[in-house]
Amino acid sequence: MRSVDVPEPPSVRAPWAHPPADLCELLRSREVAKGLEDCEGQGEEPSDKLQKVLARAGLGSRRACEELISAGRVTVNEELATLGRRVNVTSDSVAVDGVRIGVLPGLVHYLLNKPRGVLTTADDPQGRPTVTQLVPDHPRVFPVGRLDADSEGLLLMTNDGELAQRLTHPSFGVEKEYLAQVEGVPGRAALRLLRNGVDLEDGPSAPAWVGVVGDDRDGVLRIVVHEGRNRQVRRMCDAVGHPVRRLVRVRVGPIALRDLGPGAWRELSAKEVRSLSEAAGPGAGLAPRVRSEPTPSGRRRAQRSGRRQRPG
Repeated sequence: MRSVDVPEPPSVRAPWAHPPADLCELLRSREVAKGLEDCEGQGEEPSDKLQKVLARAGLGSRRACEELISAGRVTVNEELATLGRRVNVTSDSVAVDGVRIGVLPGLVHYLLNKPRGVLTTADDPQGRPTVTQLVPDHPRVFPVGRLDADSEGLLLMTNDGELAQRLTHPSFGVEKEYLAQVEGVPGRAALRLLRNGVDLEDGPSAPAWVGVVGDDRDGVLRIVVHEGRNRQVRRMCDAVGHPVRRLVRVRVGPIALRDLGPGAWRELSAKEVRSLSEAAGPGAGLAPRVRSEPTPSGRRRAQRSGRRQRPG
């Protein structure tokens, strides 16, 4: 079988089921604790005015954040906030429009294009390359979810333990999209099994969105899952008789991999971080129904144009 370049998806559209304890402990890490010095009083608990905390979290200028509070869009510990409210950034829960916001100072969120052969871990006793060597040393960050050594693509890294836990926990159903080049040419029966769920050693997989990309002979599939199971896509493809030759993760929730070469990284914008919080926010636990077949109108358009419909 010839090798092909896995294409980038035309539009925006497996992690830990239970993140390790040390990831959540980053909420109390030295780097975050250092950032708390800016809002600590004389021996008092760290607190600051709500509008200042929201502005620091990237919600806009202090003036704009005051307008958010006045409009009744901000809650603290599930209670409607008012101007002048002070918050304890280490213990209070702040939400805007029902979406929880990370308010600890010093939080960072990176998007990394993980190359093949690099381990998704903070440290390796055998001295092999790890993802933490590809991003800044300070503040210390951990990967959100896992990509095995042979897999490539989008990996989020952060010291925001709360957001990381929500993104990786299966109850929130955050989508992960992959491009997989497999052995052979999957037929309709194999694709139907992948879409409806296949039996794995740890239980059947949930329904997934699966489509063929490009020429059938290339064996490239677009697969969207919302579970957090170890090596899930590889095991699903193995189960239907088409082992994965190359696997690239191209999207997590609303964040897609674009314009980053292997090993490159960038910091997420405040808007992107907020979109991740929304994807793993209230009501996100019910994964959207997965459309596995073209709609009737789509089939008619494909027949008229003489081209097979591609997933998009």
